[in-house]
This record gives sequence, C-alpha cells and structure tokens, in this order.
Amino acid sequence: MTVETAQPRASLRERFLAFQDRLVMSPRFRAWAARFPLTRPLSRRRARALFDLNAGFVYSQILVACVRLRVFDALRDGPRSVAALAMRLSLTPDATLRLMESAAALDLVARRGAGFGLGPLGAAMVDNPAVTAMVEHHAILYADLADPVALLRRERGGTQLAAYWAYARADDPSAVEAGQVADYSALMAASQPMIAAEVLGAYRMAGHGCLLDVGGGEGAFLTAVAATAPDLRLMLFDLPAVAERARQMFAQAGLSARATTFGGSFHTDPLPRGADIISLVRVVHDHDDDAVLGIFRAVRAALPDTGSLLLAEPMSGTRGAEPIGEAYFGFYLLAMGRGRPRTAEELEALLRQAGFSRFRRVPTRTPLLTSVMIAQP
Repeated sequence: MTVETAQPRASLRERFLAFQDRLVMSPRFRAWAARFPLTRPLSRRRARALFDLNAGFVYSQILVACVRLRVFDALRDGPRSVAALAMRLSLTPDATLRLMESAAALDLVARRGAGFGLGPLGAAMVDNPAVTAMVEHHAILYADLADPVALLRRERGGTQLAAYWAYARADDPSAVEAGQVADYSALMAASQPMIAAEVLGAYRMAGHGCLLDVGGGEGAFLTAVAATAPDLRLMLFDLPAVAERARQMFAQAGLSARATTFGGSFHTDPLPRGADIISLVRVVHDHDDDAVLGIFRAVRAALPDTGSLLLAEPMSGTRGAEPIGEAYFGFYLLAMGRGRPRTAEELEALLRQAGFSRFRRVPTRTPLLTSVMIAQP
C-alpha cells in the first residue's frame, strides 16, 4: 500500500511567481517583451544585468590594470593626452587607448577633450589605500575561483586564500609566526580605517571606560577610537605575533600609555578582563558556528554584567547589500576554508546561547561595508 503525502497548496504569490518564471523562460515571450514599448526597458535592463554578471571578471581586471599601472595617480592633477599617458604607464599608445576607453565605459576615467581624466569611480580610488589593497588582494581569490565547481566539491581549505590567512589553517593559531601574519595584518590595517569610520559614525564610545578589541590586528580600529574618545583606556587581544605588531604601532602613534596588548588565541585562552565594552570587528564571519559560540562565551566571561559587546560584521540579509553579504562573502569564505555570512537573527541566536539577552541593531551609513549590533547580558 502506497501512502501519498499531500503537498501544501501553493500561495497566490508563489503561483504568480511560478507563472512569471514560465513566461521569462519562454524564448517567444522574451522576444515579444524586447519589442513591446512598455516592457522593452525592463527587458533591456535584465539583459544588461545578465551580461554584466558574465563580463564581471573582465571589468574587475580592467580595474586591476588601472591600479597596478597607477592610472588614477597619473590623472589626479588633471587630464592627460593618450601620448602622455602612454609614456607614464610604459604602454604603447594603442594599448593605452584601449585601457582608457575600457576604463571610461566603467566610469573609472572619463574623456576630457582629446585626452582622459578621472571618472567618478576613479576619483574615489585616489588616496584610498583600503580599496587599492583589496583590489590587489583579490588576485588570490580569483585564482581559487578559476574553477568554482571544483571549489564547491572539494574539502574546505587547501586554497591559495586559505594559505594567505595563516591562522585559518593552523592547528594552533597562537603559534603562527611573525612572518606568516605580516601580509594579512597589513591588508587589514589598510582597510580597517574605512570600517572604523562606519562603526564610530554609528556608535559613540562616550560613557565607556575601557574598550577591549578582540582580534584587533595591528590596532587600526583602536587607533581610530582613540582619536574620538581621549579618556578611553584601550586593550587589544590577538595572536602573539599580531599583538606584537600592534604594540609597535601603538608606540609609533604615541598611544603606549593608553593601549595594552595581549597575545593569545580566543579559541583556547581566556580574554583579559577590565573592559566594560568589547568589540569584534570583522572577526565572527571568518569562523564556523562552534568557534563563534566559543568566542561569544569568552567575551561574556570577560564582561561585567553591565558590559556591552559591539559586533561589527557584514551581515547577510542586509537590505541593499545582498550581493556583498550572500554572494561575495559566501564564496570568499568558502575559498578561505571556514566561516560563513550570517543574518542578524542567526547572530542573536548564537549570542543567546552564550549568555546575552538584549540586542540593539545600530544603523550604519554604508551597510554594504558593515552592520553594527550591540549585545548585553
């Protein structure tokens, strides 16, 4: 005797979406939509969006070429002719013109008379070491994504990106040596001021006495905090080799009297106590759920009952930032070998297990860069 399981009746919205999908799958309908005046603009936008997805790697490599040839620096003082740019970039005039026309189509540069000047996106690259560093860094990610199906099917780890993030593949992260952390520490230090500006624009440190930044790298976030909260004591916890780099950076910035560094692994070592606010800035999404729960528990153990956790993450499900939260970080962390993007609700669930009960989401100016949540016991 066979027992059939009744399928739940689809909602009106689901039936409409299924009907819409069938229409779009039809070549005959697509041809009609491209001709009909009312649907033609939508048809063209979708065709362009699909082509942009297919051509995205080419677009990104044009940006890489501009960064490596220092095109934006060459144009920062004003437009230049193709001949002048060719000499500056050590390219032939034909290659220079091809690059400039391609970059102009992407708003990186713009035609200015007989030559080229900065475009709106290229102007934003000038004196922007954070974005420049990330553009260069993505060469490693692109190598790992050369065969995305193989990446999805393989065991996690063993990629170029996993090797770059030394702590991600180390059995004992606290034993990672100074030479292994230099590159990624410098990358994080370059990009952290941009994130710090977002966090500090959303949350004021006034009223707190001591901030502990866990996984704080070379101290870029705490250095930015120090400029906005002159009476705040600062503590940083990271791998011993990284914490030593932070100690040197604090000394160079004249913050040695205010900032104390601690070396260890937040997976195995207790966090230093004494802070009434602890920050995790772009740390949690690098780790799997069990590790994240352990980090949250370590933070709760180090905080007083009146303390706060400041969590700054690129959170999945953030409206307007879906391609960053789901697509980009989903595959970046897959190549890295661990971690995943999480929604605010998923983070709250882990925080509750760790002993936190009150949560407040703080809007940031640029959600695609980071979101901020405050958690309290």
